[in-house]
Amino acid sequence: MTTEQDLRTQMVETMQAMDRSGLNRGTSGNVSARLGDGMLVTPSGVTPDQLTPENMVLVKADGSIADHSLRPSSEWQMHFGMLRRRPDIDAVVHCHARYATILACAHKTIPPIHYMVGVSGLREVPLAPYETFGSPELAEAVADSIGTGFACLMANHGLIALGTTLRRALAVTEEIEQQAAVYYGTLVIGGPVLLNDAQMDNVFDAFRAYGQRRPAQPKAE
Repeated sequence: MTTEQDLRTQMVETMQAMDRSGLNRGTSGNVSARLGDGMLVTPSGVTPDQLTPENMVLVKADGSIADHSLRPSSEWQMHFGMLRRRPDIDAVVHCHARYATILACAHKTIPPIHYMVGVSGLREVPLAPYETFGSPELAEAVADSIGTGFACLMANHGLIALGTTLRRALAVTEEIEQQAAVYYGTLVIGGPVLLNDAQMDNVFDAFRAYGQRRPAQPKAE
């Protein structure tokens, strides 16, 4: 069982990992994790090197902020709304990764250029329409655009990724940034040749069988 302290520590580690890898810079970007009926979210305006587990802000089930805490990220409503709408996920990562943001500023989705686009849970990575950062309108636009998927570009803004854990959400973030870079590169040399719907359906079938599976335990006689 993951404890609250574990989540707080993992959130700091996630923000610092994004900073080291170049997925994020300065005080941009934020992460959250479900905690009971509420969530923990990173604070506003604190650089990754200054974050501590105690800095993480508790947002209660009714949307109120715990007393004596730092101010939550300006995007807390986006995180909160996503976690409430998607009971199948428990962590949200948002960043301004370079190539994903380039595409978002050009109002481009990431089409099925490579089978790993399927990490998004969809045949292409969608684009949410532009709304002011930190606004309820942005939270709604992102939730509507991502649908049942796990990643979404945000017009003139950045990238958001979801996961069952912070580690998984970060892995999705890293892969979608890689796909954004690949797509950018194909546009430079004349444009990609895309996978079709049937090919992507096969990818999703293969994903379901991928990785290690724990063998069934024998039944006691």
